Amino acid sequence: MSNKTMSTQSQIPLVDLRAQQQEVQQQVNESLAQIFENTAFIGGAAVADFEQSYASFLGSGHCVGVGNGTDALELALRASGIGPGDEVILPANTFIATAEAVSLTGATVVLVDVDTEYLLIDPLAVAEAVTEKTKAIMPVHLYGQTAFVEELSPIARACGAVIIEDAAQAQGATRHGRSAGTLGDIAGTSFYPGKNLGAAGDAGAVLTGDAQLAQQVRLLSAHGSRTKYVHEVVGRNSRMDAVQAVVLSAKLERLAGWNELRRQAAVRYSELLAGVAGVTLPQQAAGNQDVWHLYVVQVEERDRVVAELNAAGIGAGIHYPYPVHLTQAFAHLGYNEGDFPVTERAAGRILSLPLYPHITEEQQLRVADALIKVL
Repeated sequence: MSNKTMSTQSQIPLVDLRAQQQEVQQQVNESLAQIFENTAFIGGAAVADFEQSYASFLGSGHCVGVGNGTDALELALRASGIGPGDEVILPANTFIATAEAVSLTGATVVLVDVDTEYLLIDPLAVAEAVTEKTKAIMPVHLYGQTAFVEELSPIARACGAVIIEDAAQAQGATRHGRSAGTLGDIAGTSFYPGKNLGAAGDAGAVLTGDAQLAQQVRLLSAHGSRTKYVHEVVGRNSRMDAVQAVVLSAKLERLAGWNELRRQAAVRYSELLAGVAGVTLPQQAAGNQDVWHLYVVQVEERDRVVAELNAAGIGAGIHYPYPVHLTQAFAHLGYNEGDFPVTERAAGRILSLPLYPHITEEQQLRVADALIKVL
C-alpha cells in the first residue's frame, strides 16, 4: 500500500456526512422519485409534512420552511417589526450571519460579551446594553448548548423587546425540558449540511408559537403575497424546496438517536482528555441537555495546535477565529479591540475537535492522543 493511500485512509474529518447519507439514502431516493414524478419542487406536501414534523419534534406551534438560516433570522426579525432605528442586542461570539440578519433589516447591531464558562450571551451584559431603542434580544444557542433565555426574559419584558433565538446549532437541545427554538418569541434555524439536522444544500426554518408571526413570515418569504400576483408588502423569495424537505424528513426521524450518539462521543472525549494539562474542556450547564453540535476545547498556541493536528490527519477546526466586532464588515459599529475581552480571549484559544454521530471510539482515541502529543 502506498504512503498516499495510507495517509488518505487515516484522515479523521471534522464532520463526516457520508455515514448519515448512507442511512437515509434509500428513503430519500424513494421520496425524490415522487417529487420528480409530480414535479412539485417548491412547497407542496413534502415541505408541509416536514414543517409539521419538525414543529412537533421541538414542541413549537409553527414551523415555516425558508431558503437558509440567515434568511430565517432576517425574516424572524422583520416579522417582529424590527427595522431602521431599532437596536438588537446579540453576542459578539457568534457566526457573522446573526449580525448580518440584523443589518439586513436596517436595524442597529449592539454587541455584548459572553460568559467565561459556556461562551454564551451574558445576561448581565445584556441588561447593561439596553436603551430606549432596544427592540430585540438575540441569544445564540452556540455549539449545541441552549442559552439562558429565562434570564433574558425579564430584561426583554422590562424594555418591551422581543426575544429572537438563533437556534442554528442546537437542533434537539433543551433547557429545563424545553427545546431550543421555543424559549423566546420566535426563532430561526439553519439546515446547512453540517448541522445536527442538515439538508443536501441550503435550507432553514422559522419557529414560533404565535400564529400571526408565522403568517407574517410566510407572507414575507413569498414576495409579500398570499394570493398569486397580489402583493401586500415588499417581501423576498426565500422558500424551502421539496428536495431539501424530503432529505430533512428522513434525517429528522433519526435526529434524536444521532444526538444521543453525539452526547456519548462528548462524554468519551471528556474522559480521554480529563486532567490533561493545557486543555480546558467544555462543560454542560445545569438544566441543559446539549446536543454537541461542536466539541470545543480551549488551548494556548491554538493556531500551532490546529496546524499540527491537521498535519497529523486530524480535521480540527475553529469556530470562530474573528469576533464580529473585529471584522471589517462590522467595523462601522465603532467597537475596538478590548471591548469584549471574554470573546476576544476565547477567539484565540477555541478549537473544535472532530465530532459527529458515527465517529468511532478508535477515531476519538486517535484524536485525543494526537492532541496530547501536540500539547
